[in-house]
Amino acid sequence: MKPEQKITVGDFSFTTRIRTLGMSKVPSPLPEVRFVAKEHIPIYLDGEHLDELNDLPPVAAEFEAAGPRANLYFDPPKTKCAVVTCGGLCPGINDVIRAVVMEAFYKYHVSTIIGIKYGLEGFIPKYGHDVVELTPQKVTDIHQFGGTILGSSRGPQNPEEVVDALERMNVSCLFMIGGDGTMRAMQNIVREIETRCLRIAVIGIPKTIDNDINFISESFGFETAVFKATEAIQCAHTEAMGYKNGIGIVKLMGRESGFIAAQATLAMKEVNFVLIPEIPFALHGPSGLLPELADRLRKRSHAVIVAAEGAGQHLAASRNETDPSGNIALSDVSDVLRSEIKKYLDAEGLPFSLKYIDPSYMIRSVPANANDKVYCGFLGQHAVHAAMAGKTNMVVAKLMGQYVHLPLEPVTHKRRRLNIHSAYWQTVLDSAGQPDLATVGEADRPAT
Repeated sequence: MKPEQKITVGDFSFTTRIRTLGMSKVPSPLPEVRFVAKEHIPIYLDGEHLDELNDLPPVAAEFEAAGPRANLYFDPPKTKCAVVTCGGLCPGINDVIRAVVMEAFYKYHVSTIIGIKYGLEGFIPKYGHDVVELTPQKVTDIHQFGGTILGSSRGPQNPEEVVDALERMNVSCLFMIGGDGTMRAMQNIVREIETRCLRIAVIGIPKTIDNDINFISESFGFETAVFKATEAIQCAHTEAMGYKNGIGIVKLMGRESGFIAAQATLAMKEVNFVLIPEIPFALHGPSGLLPELADRLRKRSHAVIVAAEGAGQHLAASRNETDPSGNIALSDVSDVLRSEIKKYLDAEGLPFSLKYIDPSYMIRSVPANANDKVYCGFLGQHAVHAAMAGKTNMVVAKLMGQYVHLPLEPVTHKRRRLNIHSAYWQTVLDSAGQPDLATVGEADRPAT
């Protein structure tokens, strides 16, 4: 197979080549394992991976296979590794940390594994955060708990200071667990490492509860998040059924992508309306949400609405603010919905009872479920295999059931969004029995 391939989708192109630090000459210490023999795996990309491919034929691509190599770049007993977790919490982070430590310590017998406290801040002296040595004893049971034992933080840090710290600590392999912002920071760190001609491997492990990292069809923790979201939806349905014209509203995480809302809707047939950031729905007018909701109440006397947190931003005045990660601060879609529903139903003379549930922080803080634990274990192990072989500037990913090495470029190109023209989204609408809501009109735009 070809050692690399150039893939072009619209005006965006990238190669599948994975950078390496040099020749791999050190025999692997792994006993009785099946080393990677088939270096590249053929995968067909379609509209579910890249929305640019919607209504276009699948694109054949070949990606470097993940897994242990017979020869390594680093000599394990002389190798020091570091792990850092960045951004928001997500089920499974501790599982990934544990997998990295256990694989590096027991299989490769690396000299030291350290944990960087509180995200990229932990590299910067002015914050005063300590580092911790990660041993099997310290991580043995952390998979039973949510969150991250290393702590986290948001916002960019100077890549020069980060690399200064890596040099001071004599780190050879850095594992970065985080979302799209972390992956972009990782690119800058790699550039600084290359500018200094250092031999430091940097491996990304994509993390996002919103499932919005480009090219990653399902990120770890997503399945757990959906499962917990369904519990909230069931409660909202019970509340709605308990009253004449009962309405249950559940707000789920999803700044720019409605994957959790869509998947939870598929799982729970009680959802009647699902609102996602990808579709700027109308509130008023023919086929607007409010008339459709009133019609639903007159016919069935109850309704459940699931809204991703980034849905309905067109209905609120812009806040012109950003969070520490540089994301545009969102208006609260639940405030808009509750206010507008009350005004409309009162004007229609429809008495109602509205209950609102926001389980967002509960969802992202719980331990991973069994499937996500397995997924996290593989990601951590494959990340160690890649780093010890001298791979860098890449992430470990699962595409079409296959674990591969994915270059950073397509991952950081943009945020992944739900393809609203796909069969998947149509199935979501069919499951909810949701009518085609009108798109936003002038009557729905906020006053300036």
